[in-house]
Amino acid sequence: MVSTILNSKILEIKREHPSASSVRQYYLLFTTIVSGAFRLLTAKWYLRKCREVGSFVSVNQKPKLMVHGDVYIGNYVRIWSAIERCKIFVKRNASLTIGDNTRINGAHISVSKEVRIGKNVRISPYVLIMDDDFHDVSSHFEDGKTRPIIIEDDVWLASKCSVLKGVTIGKGAVVAAGAVVTKNVLPYTLVGGVPAKFIKNI
Repeated sequence: MVSTILNSKILEIKREHPSASSVRQYYLLFTTIVSGAFRLLTAKWYLRKCREVGSFVSVNQKPKLMVHGDVYIGNYVRIWSAIERCKIFVKRNASLTIGDNTRINGAHISVSKEVRIGKNVRISPYVLIMDDDFHDVSSHFEDGKTRPIIIEDDVWLASKCSVLKGVTIGKGAVVAAGAVVTKNVLPYTLVGGVPAKFIKNI
């Protein structure tokens, strides 16, 4: 797997810098390896309170984590704060699961009960995923309702969309930028708007 990643990086550098000398290309590869190794090491530190962390999990810049429940992170997951700081809050007795090869960049994930994110999911900056109402509508001193969120494999959540409590987003679905998801999303569909509605099949 490591050799596959290295080969793909070499090809990527050659595509992006076709006129660069071989020395320059090897220098770029070296800096890529060093920065990648640093991200793997910092992930070990930042994610130390998680119950399980898979192989080759990387963190780019410091996320904000408050983990009091159970967090399970699969292999090859990337948690980045390159554009906006990634924020993950997991309350006591709550559970967050993130599947293999999922990328989270600058999202806000708040878990009071359960959030399950599948494999190969792309979560863009400023996305909000929250499985509760934070507080009751009729009394701001009471806890709000809580229901699990399930995001299946190969889903793409575009920038600034919100996924609210009790929602299941089907496999291969896309949620458009700025959408607010309050109901289940069928697999391989595009939804958008406030509240999010069906736009087309994918």
